Amino acid sequence: MKIALVCPYAMFGHTGGVPQVVIHLAKDLTLKGHQVKIITPRPAKFDGEAPEGYILLGNSRKMKAGLATAGDIGIEFDGQEIKDVLAREKFDVINFHEPWLPHLSRQIIQRSSAAHVGTFHASLIDSMAGKSLVNMTSLYWRVIIDKMEVFTAVSKAASAGLLAKEDDNALLENIKYIPNGIDLKRYREAPVTAIRNQSTKTILYVGRLEGRKGVMYLLKAYRELVMNHDDVQLFIAGIGPDEEKLREFVRDSEIPRVTFLGFISDDDKIHHLHKADLFCSPANRGESFGIVLLEAMAAGCPIVAGDNSGYLDVMKDTGAISLVNPLDTIDFARRLEIMLYVEPLRKLWLNWANKYVKQFDWGPIVDQYEAAYEEAIKLHASQTNR
Repeated sequence: MKIALVCPYAMFGHTGGVPQVVIHLAKDLTLKGHQVKIITPRPAKFDGEAPEGYILLGNSRKMKAGLATAGDIGIEFDGQEIKDVLAREKFDVINFHEPWLPHLSRQIIQRSSAAHVGTFHASLIDSMAGKSLVNMTSLYWRVIIDKMEVFTAVSKAASAGLLAKEDDNALLENIKYIPNGIDLKRYREAPVTAIRNQSTKTILYVGRLEGRKGVMYLLKAYRELVMNHDDVQLFIAGIGPDEEKLREFVRDSEIPRVTFLGFISDDDKIHHLHKADLFCSPANRGESFGIVLLEAMAAGCPIVAGDNSGYLDVMKDTGAISLVNPLDTIDFARRLEIMLYVEPLRKLWLNWANKYVKQFDWGPIVDQYEAAYEEAIKLHASQTNR
């Protein structure tokens, strides 16, 4: 197959979850013998040639708009340029990631004669801005929906807003749920220097430093925890708009043994996951899945996580032990303590995670996308030949 993967976010720099999924798909589908191109907005201030395997269209600018997701979003596209690209490439199928984001997907769909697959990643229903966006884009969505053969979503949280809006649409009712994946082997292999400190318990957070991620709630729970334990430390990895506010809270509250690591690479993340005794992701909203939870599982690091709708889709069965309301500081601190110090529970959790995480290796997940593309091509052919 000749496949296009459309990502509405500019792909270069510190890429988020959606671009990472697109990059993995492109790599593994190419290894399976398919011809794959990534279509993405031209990054701001970028005037060079597109890297191999990429097609750059239009331009982009940073957008937040109160949504759970943020990044450099595509704007201002040249219709003739899109026509020329589609005529030249002759894709069999185009997979639109986050097709709800204006304007790249619609600009391509209106000019494309290929089969179309739409993939939803973000959770839109747990913020006022997300709900408003769903309500305001009915006309936009009608064009998108009518031109799609197959829809996929990484979780029920990712599709919930659209199902609520379009519950009478048979196409949306048959969404295929394909989870996010990880490179299982890479995260399972411990770096030789990643040795856990036997005399100190380490809690690790990795992610954006912004309100919905709940890092302030973690600091408050950690402050309670250290009142009874002087052998625990907290590492916070990431950057974001709340960084100074969080640092100031630590200073003003005189919370001991908190280290801000700043932005860390994937290699550094793997190193810290294998050294940590507990990984904490306290997001209270805006999560549709939680790739970082899978990474912690693969690295053999127990988890405490916020009980948002996306994490509920991942932390099932025994994994539900990990979930907590991050706004309840006392219960949050108690859950941190239990998952750090109750060894039989940690062993039970680790035995579950070791088996559970295997299903999220990239191999079988790419197979599911491949099957979705084949189905879309067949449906498109049958509709074209009517």
